[in-house]
Order: sequence, then C-alpha cells, then structure tokens
Amino acid sequence: MVELSLRCGSNSYFWKLAACFVVYVLFGTVVFSAIELPWEIKMREELEAVKSRFLRGHGCLVEVELDAFLRAVLDASDYSVFALRNASDDQNWDLPSSLFFVSTVLTTTGYGHSVPFTNGGKAFCMLYSVLGIPITLLLLTSLVQRLMFYVHWAPITYIHTRWGLSLPLVARIHALVIGSIVVSCFFLIPAVAIMTMEKDWDYLQSVYFCFISFSTIGLGNYVLGKNSRHPNLQHLYKVSIACYMVIGLVGLLIVLQTFYELQELQYFIKRVMGHPDKEGYLYLTEQEVAITAPELVAEGSLEIDEKGAGNPKEASPGAAAKVSPER
Repeated sequence: MVELSLRCGSNSYFWKLAACFVVYVLFGTVVFSAIELPWEIKMREELEAVKSRFLRGHGCLVEVELDAFLRAVLDASDYSVFALRNASDDQNWDLPSSLFFVSTVLTTTGYGHSVPFTNGGKAFCMLYSVLGIPITLLLLTSLVQRLMFYVHWAPITYIHTRWGLSLPLVARIHALVIGSIVVSCFFLIPAVAIMTMEKDWDYLQSVYFCFISFSTIGLGNYVLGKNSRHPNLQHLYKVSIACYMVIGLVGLLIVLQTFYELQELQYFIKRVMGHPDKEGYLYLTEQEVAITAPELVAEGSLEIDEKGAGNPKEASPGAAAKVSPER
C-alpha cells in the first residue's frame, strides 16, 4: 500500500509538471505572436511599398524579372553570400571562419549563418558531427566533473567545517554566488565588449546574442563578425569568439550542475521520477574532507563514517556529536 501511494504521488507530480509545460508552451506562443506579428505585417507592407515605388521609377523593369533577381539574392544570402558591395569580399570558409563554424557545430549552437552548400560538405558535416558532438559532450562533461570539486565541493566543505553552517544553506548561497559570477563574466561584461566591437548593436542585442549562444539555441539572426568595427582584426575576432563560446559553455554547465546538487531540486526530481523516499542530501567523501580540511582530520576533529560523510564532533572532549541527517 505504501509503495502504491508513493507511485500515485509520483504520477501526480508528473502530470502536474506536464500540464504546466503545456500551459507554458501555449503562453509563449500567444506572447510571441502578439509581440511579433504586428511588426511582421508592418514590415511586409513597407517592403511592398518600396518595391512598388522602385518599379514605378524604373519602367523598363519587369516585375517577374525583378522577383527572380531578388529570389536569387535571397537564396545566396542563405549561404552567407551577399550581393552588397561592402560584404561581397567577406569569405565564409577561410580557416578562421571554418574554425568558428566547427565550434558552432560541435557545441550544437548552430547559428545557421554559414552552412555547407556542396554535397560533399553536407555529407562530411553529418559524419563529422556524428563523431564530434558526442566526443565534445564527453570532454565537457569530464572537465566539468573535475572542476566541480574545486568550484563546488571545496568551498562548501571549507565553509561548513570552519563556520559550522548547515550544508544545504551553504549550498544555496554558493549556487547563487557561482550563478552571479558566471552571468557577469560570460553575459553582462562580454556584452559591453561586443557592443563596442559590432556596428549597430546595443546592449540588449549583445546580451541576447550571449544568451542565445550559451543556451545552444543559436537562432542566427545575430552573429558576431558580420559588421565589425575593426575588419582588419576579423580573423582574430572569430578565433576569440570560438574560444569564448567553449569556455562559456563550460561555465554554464558548472552552474547547472551546481544548482542540480541542491537538496531541494534533488528532492523535487526524485518526486517526479518516482523516488520520494531518497532525499538529495549532500555527502562529503573522505578525500574531499581530507583535502579541504586536512588540519581538522589531523587533529581528529572529523571522523569519516562508513558512507564517507564527514561528521564533526562536539568541541567538548569525550562527547561525540549526534549526526544530523543533513550532515
């Protein structure tokens, strides 16, 4: 009966989450349509008016031929080949541009601003991605797991053992601090640099680009390097952007993993997944405690239980502290 009750509770959480997701999708659909549709209608009307004025001013042109020319220009622009004089000399497949394209493919950002247009390039892109994307994800995951000890467990363990604060409280404060640092270093501060490097970009557009990139959405409506204020540094610019994207993605994964370790989120996930009896307590391994507080271990103020959780003793001699579930 208890197991059946737990499973019913898990199903209830799942269906509530599914209902919230459907409502969220419908909410986004309505809001985007309400915001963007009037602007799209206005742009269509303005474009049609410009086209009509152009045809009236150039009576020798035939509308069918003009449409064919515009269609060819638009088809070429899909492959980042532009008919404008100031953009016709930009190459999309030199080595720095190819490196930028490879970084967007392997990180699954995929802006779509530059795509292979030959059959050989498309076939190689599929084969390259099938092997490269899993390797990239495996590498980033391994790197994040190695950094998590120094970025997550070491500070939490040090503050917990030194100041005696509870692990869940320290974990929550630490998650907010790490999130603020990553947002500042990879979103807010780089947006200022991007705004100064790109023509006609304001701060909101720069922040929007950073968010679209690191969330791997990669819409492609904003791409760095197209209208740079320093065209002579174009190659260095693209290589720097590729490195910035990879490093920023590592920082974002660290933030996500840090929040995933929170006890409240662990408990919620286990309720949805059907394991409400296993709460997400934070346990410290013997190695983590020994590295972050070696002098405490040497003095005998920490004892390591069979599960590897560090349990501080009371300061008074001869009296062992009662181990709380949090510790």
